[in-house]
Amino acid sequence: MVTLKSTYEGGLRCRAVHGPSGTTLVTDAPVDNHGKGESFSPTDLVATALGACMMTIMGIVADRHGIDLAGTTAETVKEMTQSPPRRIASLRTRITIPLPADHPQRAALEQAAHTCPVHKSLHPGIDAAIEFVWTG
Repeated sequence: MVTLKSTYEGGLRCRAVHGPSGTTLVTDAPVDNHGKGESFSPTDLVATALGACMMTIMGIVADRHGIDLAGTTAETVKEMTQSPPRRIASLRTRITIPLPADHPQRAALEQAAHTCPVHKSLHPGIDAAIEFVWTG
């Protein structure tokens, strides 16, 4: 169990503290929702968590097989709904892996991304497509 504490600082800005490490981060409402857009919005953090989670789970599988995934990137494009209620409509992610497309563990690595806890926790109404680009 992990405890995260968030404090509203005013001006649509919050500061969150990661209990175990004490690391802090700041969120700000986006410009299109009355904010200044000076930091990640809470929904930006969901998109960030998705990419980071997929690469982390892929990394676990890669380590198990002695594969170096350094340099892998995840780019997630977040779109919000245009009509109320405001929510995330889509989180489309492109994962670029610096390995050849015919890598023997390709299927295992792609499956790992699809089974990350964040991806599995998303509402089924969110378009959470994943595209894999093998560049090695």
